[in-house]
Amino acid sequence: MSSYFEKQQKRRLISSYFSVVLSIALVLFLLGLLGIILINAKKVSDHFKEQVVVTIYLKENAKDIEIKQLEKSLAMSDYVKSIEYVSKEQAAEFMKAETGEDFMDFVGYNPLQNSIDVYLKADYVTSEYLETVSVEALNKKFVDEVSYDNDLVNLMNDNVKKISFWVLVISALFTVIAVLLINSSLRLSVYSKRFTIKTMQMVGATKQFIRRPFIWKSIRLGIIGATLALIGMAVVFYYLNQTFPELELLANPILVILLFVFVFGLGIIITWISTHFATQRFLNLRTDELYY
Repeated sequence: MSSYFEKQQKRRLISSYFSVVLSIALVLFLLGLLGIILINAKKVSDHFKEQVVVTIYLKENAKDIEIKQLEKSLAMSDYVKSIEYVSKEQAAEFMKAETGEDFMDFVGYNPLQNSIDVYLKADYVTSEYLETVSVEALNKKFVDEVSYDNDLVNLMNDNVKKISFWVLVISALFTVIAVLLINSSLRLSVYSKRFTIKTMQMVGATKQFIRRPFIWKSIRLGIIGATLALIGMAVVFYYLNQTFPELELLANPILVILLFVFVFGLGIIITWISTHFATQRFLNLRTDELYY
């Protein structure tokens, strides 16, 4: 009978430890994913901003030397990331590939214009700088027109600000939830040992002596949970880096390492603090209060 009872207690203890490790791992994993989003949020927004193109359409009588001078002056500008000359023949091929039809068979000639596609650096993708590029280009006599989607740029910048704000709010909220969930799991684990705690206290053991094994056990569980979370984060990070290489998620490895260290340290710190206060609560209870 005693052996059966001990087996049942062991199973309950293992189940309790498993639930604690699982909750720590899941919470830290989700918190780590949020950290990955945070440290790469600017890269993602910069990537999309740098896809905005300013197209400078050239007149038919534009000379090669004039076009080369314009390309050189644009390439030397601080706010320009890259430029690309698109001949009207290339433009016709692009349109043919998109529509699946050769429109020149119907028109009889190529009505498109030679153009220069200008891509700005992310920090300069604003209405002001787009207007600057447009005005400077239109001052050239051989430039016919400048085209860009100003509404899209304004919408993108507004959305980036909104998303950044809400990501910060959600990060703070999720951190609080993470602490509360881990704390709750550890409190339940300590709760199952409340009679052992009181018995040790009644035979003269000090609070520090009683608390120490509980804290070390929780820290070990925190390390296991944090390690599982880091493995999950590493898998997700590898997948994202392979799927979206243009985002260059590993361009700043120091930030990635700091994030992993932060998640690992958070697993240890939260479990230590939670266990400390959980054991303190039961140490301060009277014997008759342990049954409630």
